[in-house]
Amino acid sequence: MKLLKWTACGVAALLAIQAQAATEIQWWHAMGGNLGKKVDQIAADFNKSQHQYIIKPIYKGNYADTMTSAIAAFRAHKQPAIVQVYEVGTATMMSAKQAIYPVYKLMANTHEPFNPKAYLASVTGYYTDSQGHMLSMPFNSSTPVLYYNKTLFKKAGISAPPTTWEQMPAVAAKLRQVGVKCGFTTGWQSWVQLENFAARQNLPFASEDDGFAGTNVKLLFNKAPFVKHISALAKWSKNGTFTYGGRRSDSAQLFYSGQCGMYTGSSASYAGVRDNIKGGSFGVAPLPYWTSMIQKPQNTIIGGASLWVLRGKSKATYQGVAAFFHYLSSAKVQADWHQYTGYLPVTKAAYLLSKKEGFYQKNPGTDVAIKQMTAVQPTVNSKGLRLGNFPQIRDVINEELENVWSGKKTAKQALDSAVARGDRLLAQFHSMHG
Repeated sequence: MKLLKWTACGVAALLAIQAQAATEIQWWHAMGGNLGKKVDQIAADFNKSQHQYIIKPIYKGNYADTMTSAIAAFRAHKQPAIVQVYEVGTATMMSAKQAIYPVYKLMANTHEPFNPKAYLASVTGYYTDSQGHMLSMPFNSSTPVLYYNKTLFKKAGISAPPTTWEQMPAVAAKLRQVGVKCGFTTGWQSWVQLENFAARQNLPFASEDDGFAGTNVKLLFNKAPFVKHISALAKWSKNGTFTYGGRRSDSAQLFYSGQCGMYTGSSASYAGVRDNIKGGSFGVAPLPYWTSMIQKPQNTIIGGASLWVLRGKSKATYQGVAAFFHYLSSAKVQADWHQYTGYLPVTKAAYLLSKKEGFYQKNPGTDVAIKQMTAVQPTVNSKGLRLGNFPQIRDVINEELENVWSGKKTAKQALDSAVARGDRLLAQFHSMHG
């Protein structure tokens, strides 16, 4: 009995020593609500899988707040090892060369298994340098798709959603004939209707390979194709084909309620659409393109965020970060994250596992975004955008597009103004980081 007691005490002491010896690694993120709970679960599962490291996820607010907090913390020498940064913050993170530990170097230095080719090229392209080296670890990636109300389509006698923008007015007209107020609305207008419009039509959004080749960048989205597209939307906003509903995902409510029969928004909105659409079923289709501009559309580009590693930590910490990234990239973890959230699986293996498990058969439309991203090889115009001061540039674009929808400016006037104002922001960034 005494031996058993001492043995139990010894085991408890050993566990305490192991817990004390484990290296704690802070992961600052911007995932609130149910997504935050899922992040906590991922970290907890990794922590249970081994005893050397403890990943500690900490919610720091929205994307902008999280990145700002991390930058301030680095200056105060209180930075986390891992920080989640939204895609428009990529150029800012890259410019902080003394602060970041590139993922490809981290994985090589720690000798953790790492194969860049295992990831979807259309996802990793956003987070690679000019030599193709991955700088950050893709985590939550999404791309725009077209959601449509199947019940309203059936009522209007529409057999299939529009695949091209040329088809949109006729489909919208049929919907309006049966009492639907608007044909379609859009979320994240800059991301969907300009940034992804450029990628889909294989057009440059900005010079210097959309910012990948350097910081001395000029915006190009006031050229004829962009003017044509925004002019079409302006015309459609007057006859009910298109209705503007807000800068972010505010307009989703117009789709949920049945006021609009279609919605162009993030593929990661799937769960939200499923849970909120009223009185009907829905479908998912690829983002439309203009056949007058391109015969076979290019891939769309991603939104979401990636995980960046910050310098100034111990060798043991970085060994743990690399081990966690290896775990996070596993097919099982990625497939689970993808299926739970609606974000893209960032690896080919996670997609194949989800397919094998029958996820796409049980949840029709959840693979549309993946096929849209992988059907063609990304070009220099569909790799993504890497622009300095991009969050501020998006604010400018939103303001100018709102001038179009309200009739205060023509598409040409608004896009010219957005480019001029955006170029000034890019010049400021170049003067500091060029």
